[in-house]
Amino acid sequence: MRAVQCARFGGADVLELVKVPDPVAAEGQLLVEVSAAGVNFADTSRIAGSYRPAPELPFVPGTEVVGRAADGRRVLAPIFGGGGFAERAVVNEADAVAVPDGVGDAAALALLVQGLTAWHVLKSCARMRAGETVVVNAAAGGVGSLAVQLARHFGAGRVIATASTAARRELALSLGADAAVSGDADGYAERVLAANDGAPVDVVLESIGGRVFSAGLEILGTFGRLVTYGNASREGRPPVDAGALADRNTAVMGFWLRPALAAPGAYAEPLAEMFELTAAGVLKPMVHAAYPLEDARRAFEDLVARRTTGKVTLRPAQTR
Repeated sequence: MRAVQCARFGGADVLELVKVPDPVAAEGQLLVEVSAAGVNFADTSRIAGSYRPAPELPFVPGTEVVGRAADGRRVLAPIFGGGGFAERAVVNEADAVAVPDGVGDAAALALLVQGLTAWHVLKSCARMRAGETVVVNAAAGGVGSLAVQLARHFGAGRVIATASTAARRELALSLGADAAVSGDADGYAERVLAANDGAPVDVVLESIGGRVFSAGLEILGTFGRLVTYGNASREGRPPVDAGALADRNTAVMGFWLRPALAAPGAYAEPLAEMFELTAAGVLKPMVHAAYPLEDARRAFEDLVARRTTGKVTLRPAQTR
C-alpha cells in the first residue's frame, strides 16, 4: 500500500510517499480502509523528533483516521502510535466509533481531538453552568471555534471571543460569540472586561500562555475558573499565586485530552452527542480542503504557515 513515511527527523521535506506492507490487525484490532486522515500541529513535532517519546524511525505519521472496517462500518478512531497517513491502518476496536452518514470525514476528524477538547474544557474542567460568561481565547482555531459553538449550545449567558485578526474575530461572531476582541496580550484584560460591560467573567478557556494566561486570571470573578490547555505563545506560564486565587475563590485547571479519554463516559458519549449536533447543523466544524496523500508535504507547509482554516486532512486513493 502507499503511505507517507518519515525516515529522518526534520521539517515537511522529510515526508516521503513510499510503498510499505499492509498492516495486519491483531486480536482486538480493526483493519480500516482510510478515507481521510487528520493532520494536527502535534504531527509537526513528531516528524521533527521533538515530541516525547520520539517515534522510532522510520515511521508513518498520523494519529487519527476515518474509514471503512472490513464489516462495512464507517468508523472514526485515534491511533496513538501513528500510522494514519496511509491507505490502510490498524486501530483498536474499542476506540472505533461509528460515524453517522450526516457527518463528513473532515468534520468527524475535527470532532475527535479538537471537538473532544472543547467539550471537556467546558464540561469536565470548567463545569460551565447556564447563564455564565465564557471567554474563549484563539476562538477562530480548531478547538476555539468549536468551544464558541458548544458554549452557546450549553447555555452560556455571554460568549466573548479573542482572536488575532479582524477576519478571525468576524468568524467567531458568525459562530455565535456575542463579542470578539483582539487577543493580543497588551490591553487584553481591559478589552475583555469592556466587552462584558466592565464585569468580571466566570470562565476563561486559555491556550495561549505567557502574559495572556496572567491576564486571564485577572478578569475572573468570584468562583471563576481558568482552564489551560495549550501554550501557543511559547512564553510559558507564570507561577500562580495561591493566595491570589483564594482572594476571589478562583481556580486554575489544566487539561490534556489523552488521559481524559480513559475516564468512564469521556470518549464515545461526547462524540455521539457532537455527531448528533453536527448532523443537525447545530455544530459546524470548520474544515479545510483535503490534500491527496502525495501532497502531504504541502499540507504540513500550509498548516505551519497558517495558510489553512479548519481541519486539515489527507485523502489516500483507495487502490492496492
